[in-house]
Parts: sequence; C-alpha cells; structure tokens
Amino acid sequence: MAEMRAALIHKAHDIRVEAVPLPEPRDGEVLLRVRAVGVCGSDLHYYREGGVGSAWVTSPLILGHEFAAEVADDRGRPHGLPAGTLVAVDPARPCGRCEWCLRGDQNLCPDVKFAGTPGLHGGLAEYHAAPPDALFPVPDGFDPATTALLEPLGVAIFALDLARLRPMDTVAVIGAGPIGLLLLQVAREAGAGRVWTIDPIGYRAEAAKRLGADDAATNLRAVAGWTNGRGADVVLEATNSPTGPEDAVACAAVGGRVILVGIPDGDRFGLVASEVRRKALTMKWQRRMGHVYPRAIQMVQAGRVNVGPIATHTFPLDRVPDAFRFQNAYQEGVLKTMIEIG
Repeated sequence: MAEMRAALIHKAHDIRVEAVPLPEPRDGEVLLRVRAVGVCGSDLHYYREGGVGSAWVTSPLILGHEFAAEVADDRGRPHGLPAGTLVAVDPARPCGRCEWCLRGDQNLCPDVKFAGTPGLHGGLAEYHAAPPDALFPVPDGFDPATTALLEPLGVAIFALDLARLRPMDTVAVIGAGPIGLLLLQVAREAGAGRVWTIDPIGYRAEAAKRLGADDAATNLRAVAGWTNGRGADVVLEATNSPTGPEDAVACAAVGGRVILVGIPDGDRFGLVASEVRRKALTMKWQRRMGHVYPRAIQMVQAGRVNVGPIATHTFPLDRVPDAFRFQNAYQEGVLKTMIEIG
C-alpha cells in the first residue's frame, strides 16, 4: 500500500509526523497534492485541550483545514481541473440533503464533515482527497500560502455578512490574531466609517495599525475614548478568551450588533444579562462560513485585502510539532504559522 507523510495529533500536546496510507479518492473525489497549510486557532484548541466543544480526539487525526493543493492526477479534468491546477480547498463537506443545506445554509448542516476534525482527516499531509465542488482554482499569481489564507478570509467575509454593516458604521474588532486582522480589512472594504482594534498583545495591536485600523490598543478602555463613551455600532469578537463575548458587549453601543467569531478556551463564557438587555444588542454566533470562496478570491486579486503579512513564519511538514509549540507560545511576533509541503 502506498504511503505518505502526515502530521497526526494523538492527544493534547502530542503531534507526530508519521507514515500513513495514501488516501484513495472515492465517489468522484479528486486526489490533491497539498502545498501549504495554515495553523488555525481552532487547531491550537485541539493542541492545547485535545478537542473543540464536543469534538474530541479519540484516535489519531490529521489536523489542518486552511490549505492549498495542486490537483495530482487526471481525475479532476472532467471538472475543469487538470493536473497541476492550484486550488483552495473548502474543508466543509455538508450532506446536501438536510433542511439547512436545502435552504442554502450549508454551514449549518448538522451532518457536515469538516476536514481536520474528528471523522475527516485534514490537510497536514502530503496528499488529500476532496470532491470537485470543494475545490476553487485560483488566478495566476496566487502562491500556495495566499491560497491557503482564502479560508480564514472567507470566515471574515461571512462575519461581515452576518453583521449587515451599514455605510459609515463604526466597528470595533476584539482580537488581532489572523481572523481579527482580516475582519478589520473586510469591514473597511464593506463600508465601515472607522475601524478600531483591541488586543492585549502589543505586537498584534501594532499589526492591526499596519493593516488599516484607525487605531489599536491593548486595553478595552480605549474603545470608550475612541467613541466618546458611546461604543461601536458593530463589534466583531475574534478571541480565544472566555471573557471575549463579555468584552464585546462592553464595547458595543446601545442598539449595536455583536458577532462572536472566536472559540473560547474551555468551551465556556459568561455574559451579564442586564448589560445585553439594556443595550438591546443583537448578537450572532458565527458557524464557519457559507459559499464565500469566489468573493475571497476576488478581494485578494483586486488588492482589497492584504493577506501576505498575516503568514509570518514558515515550517516544513517534518517540523509540524515545532510549529504548533511555536505558535501556541506567541513567540517572535508570530501571527500565523504556515506549513509548506512539497
């Protein structure tokens, strides 16, 4: 049986690069040669805690859902994907038959399989198999790292869809990790009047300024100063903190909208009910993303967002365990670690 190298998580803090069987495409799937994989915050939840919510690692799992790949053989040709085509890979595999899929909300499919979560191996491997409708060819000039970053950019685009931003709304982004840095750029392009960012880590707040925030700070109190005590019309929360949602509520204006994108450590958070009620806030929880890859590609191609500075460090596949330890420690100005394969 043909084999490949892959990075598998066995339990919290235990990732190993091992030889595993090469995937066998089935049901019209296309064989892909993986080129680049971004280490996501949800991957770090698996690394730190051994799971995310109710999804726990009970057997070795190949992580990685932000990835770019090349079509490896002729299976993709009937779908307009000849061998060598560079594609972004949508990690979601919805059932296509349930109530939510049929009404166009595939991201809410209760039976979805998602690459890099229990039940479906992800992209931290030399090869991966995926259905053609999960593959999005990219324009000439896109490199593998840029292509892999289309997945988190898609999350940011979908968050702004949920926010229903109005022209000149003020926006506060809580958290300046990769998702937060993309949120602020998409908010600007979606018509925000001013965009501010809060992150307790100084170098991430500075990165937000470089990528277009009107201002950034390490303390929530700054939002009151920026808005003369009013709060922001829209708050986009993208942290891993159990206090993230409560912080977002504190930054919102009366009648404001709060979009919760982050996943809290420990899978729990608290809210002061009276604060939410008295402000009459609209709160939405984001569940992955809808059909947004075409827009993500267009935004990058048109230069409307800058994804390049977000991938700050690169590791090869053989050093995935080092990459996870490195990103988890927030060392040396790391925003996102990219794994290059092949």
